Amino acid sequence: MSGLRERKKRRTKQALIDAALRLFDAKGYDSTTVAEIAAAAEVSPATFFNYFATKDEVVFADDAIYLELLPQAFVDRADATPEDLLLRAIERLSTAESWSFPLDHELTRIRARLIAEVPALRAGALLRNATLQKQLAHGLRDACPEVDELTAAALTGALLGAIDAAMHAGLAAPGATSDVVRRAAEIALRGREHL
Repeated sequence: MSGLRERKKRRTKQALIDAALRLFDAKGYDSTTVAEIAAAAEVSPATFFNYFATKDEVVFADDAIYLELLPQAFVDRADATPEDLLLRAIERLSTAESWSFPLDHELTRIRARLIAEVPALRAGALLRNATLQKQLAHGLRDACPEVDELTAAALTGALLGAIDAAMHAGLAAPGATSDVVRRAAEIALRGREHL
């Protein structure tokens, strides 16, 4: 019975995320109410608040997934360089099936545009990216003890900065978001001449 309950919860959460992003895209973030999101997802506003405390949390609904996926990204170092490990981490993060929607989904582009255009969401994204950068740097240092704090911070900062800039510049054509993320990551960590 709990498996059925969990699937229903996932479907409800997914419906809320989909409805919110589509409404934010159509009406604007500030003009969209929680009641409208709940109605579009065919649930009550109280149900919305069972999943999200605020409407900006819907935009960042997948943040907890990083905590699940990051430790796996740095296992089995073998002969990988720190740059190889970070590229592998980004590949694993961008292709994980546990996200609300795939990286190349239209809602990913809507989400990126909203974050670029809405000051409150941009501020939230900057704080979340700073946390992710620290988590990546910590994972890199654990996997590569020879990497000092400055190098780990510089590598992970360059990586996330490049991806963030590419995503929010609207450089990804429909269906090509994962290619843009991969290329931005490679440029940040290996330089343009290695592409």
